[in-house]
Amino acid sequence: MRGTRTGGVHSGPHHGSCSDHHRRHHHQFFYCLDFYTFGLFVDQSHQTSSYSFTTMVHPHQTPYVTPHILHKNYAQAFDNEFHSNLIGRDLEYFSQAGFDMDRIQLKRNAPVAQLYEDAIRNEGAIISSSGALINFSGKKTGRSPKDKRIVYEETSKDDIWWGSVNIKMDEHTFEINRERAIDYLNTRDNVYVFDGFAGWDPKYRIKVRVICARAYHALFMNNMLIRPTEEELASFGEPDFIIYNAGQFPANRFTKGMSSATSVEINFKRMEMVILGTEYAGEMKKGVFSVMHYLQPVKFGQLSLHSSANVGMEKGDVTLFFGLSGTGKTTLSADPNRLLIGDDEHVWSDTGVFNIEGGCYAKCINLSSEKEPEIFNAIRFGSILENVVYNPLSRVPDYDDVSITENTRCAYPIEYIPNAKIPCMVDRQPSNIIMLTCDAFGVLPPVSKLTPEQASYHFLAGYTSKTPGTEDGVLEPIPTFSTCYSAPFIVLHPGRYAEMLAERMSKHNVPCWLINTGWTGGKFGTGKRCPLKYTRRIVDAVHSGELLNSEYETFGGFGLQIPTAVEGVPREVLNPRLAWADKEAFEREVRKLAGMFQKAFKLYESDVQESVRLAGPRVD
Repeated sequence: MRGTRTGGVHSGPHHGSCSDHHRRHHHQFFYCLDFYTFGLFVDQSHQTSSYSFTTMVHPHQTPYVTPHILHKNYAQAFDNEFHSNLIGRDLEYFSQAGFDMDRIQLKRNAPVAQLYEDAIRNEGAIISSSGALINFSGKKTGRSPKDKRIVYEETSKDDIWWGSVNIKMDEHTFEINRERAIDYLNTRDNVYVFDGFAGWDPKYRIKVRVICARAYHALFMNNMLIRPTEEELASFGEPDFIIYNAGQFPANRFTKGMSSATSVEINFKRMEMVILGTEYAGEMKKGVFSVMHYLQPVKFGQLSLHSSANVGMEKGDVTLFFGLSGTGKTTLSADPNRLLIGDDEHVWSDTGVFNIEGGCYAKCINLSSEKEPEIFNAIRFGSILENVVYNPLSRVPDYDDVSITENTRCAYPIEYIPNAKIPCMVDRQPSNIIMLTCDAFGVLPPVSKLTPEQASYHFLAGYTSKTPGTEDGVLEPIPTFSTCYSAPFIVLHPGRYAEMLAERMSKHNVPCWLINTGWTGGKFGTGKRCPLKYTRRIVDAVHSGELLNSEYETFGGFGLQIPTAVEGVPREVLNPRLAWADKEAFEREVRKLAGMFQKAFKLYESDVQESVRLAGPRVD
């Protein structure tokens, strides 16, 4: 077919049945195509605006209409109508909260595919080669614990453990920041709402509503909260806790109590959280955990824990793994021989153990299919890769590249782990407790069997090392004592959690193990990290009962009982003294670390029994 185009208007023949509406799309179609695609030839000898062209369209075919044009005229209009109708019964709530319902477009529990589209179109997100969505959190690539505030008000002030972890904020400042967040959200064209649950056990769960301006944040909480069924969403009703995430907009540094442009604050009387000045999605996840850390002991009388948990396929035995970021909770609980209950936040209830979350938030640094196949294969459509560098040609993520941050992460629904236990709860008491630590001094043995008193001591001390990238400004491991293995998220006095843990361990006769996933043969910089294969073998020996029947020797200074042999683990790895070539240097590090333990534990000495205080290390 031959034709001419003059003055930008196509004048060639159309198929007789083509409507005016279709011709309009037909013309738009020509404009957005590359010349070579349509076989357009320009006659260079004529200085006119007339061109000859050849098309690949056969005489009786209607030219193809691009999906982009169809989407603009069909899918987007349907999206708008669908989400407006879906949230209609809640319009009064949003109006009363200060949202401009005449201006903003609310998208409640939007489908994953639509959140992908919005994040790519509006936020610069990228689809990775495996189908995951790569997003970027901007300046903040980790939590900002120094900017976390708790509102000082009459309903909770006597329960909160006030200090450097829970910094006081007055109610008036909270109201100012809340209004600032809503004002910002009112300037956005799209506002995303996600309604979900925290806690798999219906007896203890809470309803959480997230209101945010980034599709990335909506998808993140879609993955991390428990996703409601259509029936549960229809009857969701009033939420128990609301997060207003206006993280793209800064806090006013001149507002009373503000120390920076970042503010993460929780009001237990209003049961609300406001986020300003940080787009790091992990702030929302840990905000929900802080609320559960308060509500479970205070309202429900249950023990909330910063732990992962799994259950044996054969024996049904449950193991809790305590530990901070970077100690191996996620890695070690993803076990092909066991069902995963969850990787980070749990509640040990009167009837068993249940996960707080509906997803996993795994560290991606140095991730490989060989070392962590379950996590590696979970990174697919629906998952979010956060601040991960990728190959611009192939879109393959580079998990070894830490040029953006060492705290690269992936958030995925827990059902993406093939052996996840759904629902994520068990009506059975734990059979083992494993306390994980990452010792940068290379002193602590890879595994120790703890007495009940030692278990209480180490739970309160919560020794580990901050690993690079977990928080802003941390570039190399720094030894730290994080009480209950969850100091950044703790709300009540540590003694309340420790007392509840001791009671449950005693009542159900649960053995406790201290496992060091940190350095061996020398401290950080000279030694090396304990190989993962050895740690996995030790954990297998815990689950099989092998370690209960082992012979033990006492590790001097710390008074720890360490096995003399574990099949598959070298003797010199089991006893750190044997792994160090320089024995004098080893003894110096032992005394140094023991002294640090004693200094850190002084904070709790007056609140514990003497037997617990004496269970710690001693400096000779």
